[in-house]
Amino acid sequence: MKVSTRVEYGMLALTDIALHSENGSSVSAPDIAERQGISQKYLEQILTHLKQAGLIRAQKGLRGGYALTRPAGKIRLSEILDALDNSILEKPGTGNSGTLRDAVNACLWQKMNRTMIDFAESKTLSEFLTDCRQQLTGEWDLYEI
Repeated sequence: MKVSTRVEYGMLALTDIALHSENGSSVSAPDIAERQGISQKYLEQILTHLKQAGLIRAQKGLRGGYALTRPAGKIRLSEILDALDNSILEKPGTGNSGTLRDAVNACLWQKMNRTMIDFAESKTLSEFLTDCRQQLTGEWDLYEI
C-alpha cells in the first residue's frame, strides 16, 4: 500500500508525541523533526492538520510543544488518517452496472477498502502504541510508564 508522505510523517509525528508526552509534558516540533528525520517546516504543516482535527494541542512558552488532546485510548486510527488524508478511508461505492470493472471493484477493491476501514475504526492509538513498542528495541526496552 502506498501512502503520501504527509500520512507517513503524520503518523510518525503523532506516535512520537504520544510516546514522549505520556508523563504530561509536551513535545517540541524541533525534537520530533530531529528524532524522525522530517523537515521541521513540513512537520509544522502536518502538525497544523492534526491540531485542526482536534488530535493535538499546542502549548506556548519555555516548555512549549505539542501534546494529545485526549488519552490515546480515546483516539481511533481512522480519525488520524482522516485528518491527514480523507481519501485513504473512502467509503466504498456501490455502483453495479453489470460490467467486469464493477465486478472487480466489488470483489476486490471494495472488500480490501472495507477491511482497512474496519481495522482503522477498531484500533485506538493506545493499541497502536503497544504494537509499536513490541517492534522497537533499544531505548524503549527499559521505558516505564
